Amino acid sequence: MHVPVLKEEVVAHLAPRPGGRYIDATVGAGGHAEAILERSAPDGRLLGIDRDPSALEVAGERLSRFGRRVTLVHGSFRELGRLARAHTFTGVDGILFDLGYSSLQLEDPRRGFSFHAEGPLDMRFDPEAPVTAADLVNKLPEEELARLIARYGEERFARRIARAIVRHRPIHTARELGELIARVVGRRRGVRLHPATRTFQALRIAVNDELNALEAALPQAIALLRPGGRLAVISFHSLEDRLVKHVFRREATDCLCPPHVLVCQCGHRASLRVITRKPITPSNEEVRRNPRARSAKLRVAERLTTPEEES
Repeated sequence: MHVPVLKEEVVAHLAPRPGGRYIDATVGAGGHAEAILERSAPDGRLLGIDRDPSALEVAGERLSRFGRRVTLVHGSFRELGRLARAHTFTGVDGILFDLGYSSLQLEDPRRGFSFHAEGPLDMRFDPEAPVTAADLVNKLPEEELARLIARYGEERFARRIARAIVRHRPIHTARELGELIARVVGRRRGVRLHPATRTFQALRIAVNDELNALEAALPQAIALLRPGGRLAVISFHSLEDRLVKHVFRREATDCLCPPHVLVCQCGHRASLRVITRKPITPSNEEVRRNPRARSAKLRVAERLTTPEEES
């Protein structure tokens, strides 16, 4: 069974209650959703969204005992507002994003997320999406591939890796790519991270357009919350965490004008109160039980009442 990361911390901050309405924008195998539905019994409702049809099947089985209290939808959180309105989930009490990929996807060799797998170099969350990791690896010009690996993987050996990839094309499997990168970069003493980790992260982010999707989704999530409703985001790398931190900080600020502007001209009013000044990270015990949790960071914010809603 998939183990949800920071489950108790998520539940504590979302504080599910009977009759509440919640959205799990990345429902995955349903671990967090299950906890939310249990705590919001007997009549709390949840909308679960995921791009991966296989994950929705697993979640459907796990959450079947909740009956009509749960609605599962295939889709991207990039369209969160539209999906929520279509299923009458507006003015909700809590929204969760658990970003990145799940252990179900990582452990399936057919999905290509793991550099240990002999399966195809795929990495799509949605199997119907048009671009695979193999397309990027085998078709992008060397300079563009290097920029992609450097930007989304924060990999200092990006140029060296891109040069090697182009030289050894075509590359068909995840393991083939992982072994190539390991030969090119080599393992450094005292570094636990596999040499291919950052490149695989970069390819996965690019294939699924993850950062742009998140940037589009967060304002929609804020708009869907009722005053007092909470938004929780679990990220697994610095690019996601910085984006979430920036959006939370911006939306918790009344005026966004430059410092030299003495009278506010932007008209921006805060819509959030940041609950977690610093991100919540897993305990040593959780990391011991679930090593995937090691890099997780949870940020939480609460929706404020706007002047329009007060009047």
